[in-house]
Amino acid sequence: MKKTILLLGCLLAASPVVFGQTHYLDDLKLENQNISKSGDKVTISADIIMNELELSRQKSLRLVPAIVSADGTQQLELTPILVEGKVRHKVTERKLALGAITEEEGTMRIRRENGKEQTIEYNTEVPFSRWMVNGRLELRGYITGCAECSEGDEVLTAGNVLPYSEPVFAMAPAMQPAEETVKRRAEDKSARLEYRRDSYAVLPEYRTNRAELDSVQHSLALVKDNLNLTITGIYITGYASPEGSVKYNERLSQLRAQTFADYLQRHNRELKKELWHVAWKGEDWEGFVSQVDKAESWSARTMVKEAIAQCDNNTDACEWKIRQQLSADDYRYLLDELYAPLRRNDYRIEYNVRNFTLDEAKQMLESRPDLLSAAEMQRVADSYGNNTDGYRKALDTALKIYPDNSAIRYNAALAEVETENYSKAIALLKDTQDAASLNLLGIANFKSGNKHQAEQAFRNAAAAGYTEAEQHAEDVQLSIEMLGE
Repeated sequence: MKKTILLLGCLLAASPVVFGQTHYLDDLKLENQNISKSGDKVTISADIIMNELELSRQKSLRLVPAIVSADGTQQLELTPILVEGKVRHKVTERKLALGAITEEEGTMRIRRENGKEQTIEYNTEVPFSRWMVNGRLELRGYITGCAECSEGDEVLTAGNVLPYSEPVFAMAPAMQPAEETVKRRAEDKSARLEYRRDSYAVLPEYRTNRAELDSVQHSLALVKDNLNLTITGIYITGYASPEGSVKYNERLSQLRAQTFADYLQRHNRELKKELWHVAWKGEDWEGFVSQVDKAESWSARTMVKEAIAQCDNNTDACEWKIRQQLSADDYRYLLDELYAPLRRNDYRIEYNVRNFTLDEAKQMLESRPDLLSAAEMQRVADSYGNNTDGYRKALDTALKIYPDNSAIRYNAALAEVETENYSKAIALLKDTQDAASLNLLGIANFKSGNKHQAEQAFRNAAAAGYTEAEQHAEDVQLSIEMLGE
């Protein structure tokens, strides 16, 4: 454990004295003083020079160093020193020998030889208490005359004890999110059309197909009818379920994807042909495995999982084996509940979004925040002024759209730190990795009393390249050592 040391200099010699009837403390000098804290102990040491002290032969000077709290409500008197004149010292020796008095435990008793150089090497150790920090050191002098009568007291204020102030941490200002050169967006959806057996024709009036096709058309309309958007591509990918051969299902997924695309093109002729892209994947075996995993209440689930584990990449043989082992009811469940979601066409609508003015962005923040860039959202927040309700609301919305944007997350956390909402700042930054955010996490932890977490966050920030964070970590370490936390 490092030591935090306060060098008192010649504080006692330079400090004013509050006089009683005597002024012996004026004749003392202190050298080589220090107050140090190590762990849960405080050590006080000094050389008390008595060369100029002229003490009456019949008198004694009781010196009591004391630590006093900053507000004066708590104090601790330290090991006293009893300095006696020549006659007083002999009287004390005689009384001790006769058992008339007992010596106070720990007291240093010194006979003063007037006119001679004399130094007391004072050293004592006491348990640390938090109230000692930023306290003061006093040297109290109590004079006793020949008749055991008090002849006055003196008090010398000797400066501060364990001075401490909270570290001041540097933190980066609010960040500006990177601009998007082109604001690219996409909608990913699935169309689960129903087909007659071994058919790939799109039949709008067959079973639930009308509602499914209307949903697809609605998704397209939301993009193509929005003047702020420009469609750059529509990507359709066909999938089939595992019943039948792999070769057959690949062809079936191709035909179903193509007829689905043809249907949509006929109903959206204003969209250029080059925007349409069709692909197929055949059997969605991975999707099938996932469906089985989720069918926890299906009685045949364990058997099917074991069969899948023994497939050896021969899905045709595996599918046939599963079919042979299932009862009629379980196979019907397989077809209707597990295979059905796999027979689908996934589609992706890609489009670009135009840039918005500040006033437009404010409106879009309420209706379509997903069409704003992180930089546009930040400009909206900035327009309301730092730490206003509008600023916070804009950043909260931005975080929902861009949860991984480090600049948005940093700015939101910075606003919380600046208003002393440290717990929320910590929650925002707990998974952060960039240097400035790690440094801010250290500050939030320190301010909330989590000093060990703060030190680690600062160390991480320094390792990530935040130069000032290394000193911040050292300041926290000193704070922990000083305050005993």
